[in-house]
Amino acid sequence: MPGSFLPTSSLSRRRFLAATGALSLGAALTACGGDSGGSSGAAKPVGQADIDKAMKTPTRLTFWTWVPDIADEVALFEEKYPAIKVKVVNAGQGVTHYTKLRTALKAGSGAPDLAQIEYQAIPTFTITDSLLNLSRYGASSLKDRFVDWTWSQVSGPDGEVWAIPQDTGPMGMLYRKDIFDQHGIQVPRTWEEFAAAARSLHKSAPDVYLTNLAANEPAAWHGLLWQAGAKPYATSGRSTLSISVDDAVSRKLGDYWGGLAKEGVISTDPDFTDAWYAGFNKGKYATWLTAAWGPAFLSGSAKSTSGDWRAAPLPQWDAAKPVSGNWGGSTTAVVKSTENPIAAAQFAQFLNSEPATAKMFATKQFFFPATKSLLADASFTGEAPDFYGGQKVNQVFADISGTVSTSFQWPPFLDQAATDWTETVGKSLADKSDTVAALGSWQSRLTSYAKKQGFTVKES
Repeated sequence: MPGSFLPTSSLSRRRFLAATGALSLGAALTACGGDSGGSSGAAKPVGQADIDKAMKTPTRLTFWTWVPDIADEVALFEEKYPAIKVKVVNAGQGVTHYTKLRTALKAGSGAPDLAQIEYQAIPTFTITDSLLNLSRYGASSLKDRFVDWTWSQVSGPDGEVWAIPQDTGPMGMLYRKDIFDQHGIQVPRTWEEFAAAARSLHKSAPDVYLTNLAANEPAAWHGLLWQAGAKPYATSGRSTLSISVDDAVSRKLGDYWGGLAKEGVISTDPDFTDAWYAGFNKGKYATWLTAAWGPAFLSGSAKSTSGDWRAAPLPQWDAAKPVSGNWGGSTTAVVKSTENPIAAAQFAQFLNSEPATAKMFATKQFFFPATKSLLADASFTGEAPDFYGGQKVNQVFADISGTVSTSFQWPPFLDQAATDWTETVGKSLADKSDTVAALGSWQSRLTSYAKKQGFTVKES
């Protein structure tokens, strides 16, 4: 990796638990008119003459983002469109950012023109009709520039485009080559091989675990659900929701990971804690099942292990059909209340699709790209960091990105899903109790919550 690496604090925005604050949806569902969500997809496109005029009209945009040092990317936009000035505001990260945004939207004043929004938080804002449909402003033409699964995360069933992808987190496996070599472990290609290696390693080295599945990290669990082909949530219109967190696929994961936790051959330490960081530096964990942002993060957090790590795809349920899930990444969305929709829409598109700015995000902020062109750029994929023994880690994750399914969806109450997971499934992992039974509790809690919010719920 070039230059420095993401500081620890930068990863807080990727934490699933911090994605949204509390949200009451009952009134929003009524206000949004039931299942009328697709109607905006057919709105008349804005003409090029109107776009040209808007981009020459003196305008000031406000952009809420937690991205550090984004001034250079913004400057490229202002250089191309000197009449448009962008005020960048860091309104906080995670809960703080989203709570401030919802508060401003509810008050009817103080909201920005644009906001940084993680993929998993988009439904939380589309369900309340808070985001501008960018398809009217030329965004649909960008579809082929982005990795397919990212576009499915920002688009609607009727051609709506709710945001522009910025960065991603396809999941892979970072592993300690020295520990693998010392104990004769081959890189597991399947989850069956992974389980066997976990048992073998912990038997020969009781203080070492093949991996740590953090009991406080619902994001990783959702990424593993994604890889396994699960469809835990599916929204139809604005008021009908399917919840399937206790179906056959989910139970397969519950039986697998709950079983390994009960055996004591994997650890379930809370992640992003001092003890967790120390575990990496002391060789407690032989792998980290993480996302494409993980390599940069780990190299800055476990410097004493430089040269020992390598990257590989996740083990597979079916080795003949390699697939992965995603953990993390964000977008740029335009808030529907903006008084400058054309300029704001053009900024969102430029910021994330312009080759120069997309490359800046990869080389300055060390975000993993969402554009196909950058994932095929040899100057990016060819990097061979010493921390990973000269392995081309970006190429490994670029290949993985192409295997992420396009069908995964998120619920419109992400905070509740995360909290309920931690208090049921996560707790079962930490307690070495029945994870399959905990899935049933998670399903029951989510279903009850959704119904109280006015949703018609279809269960698995």
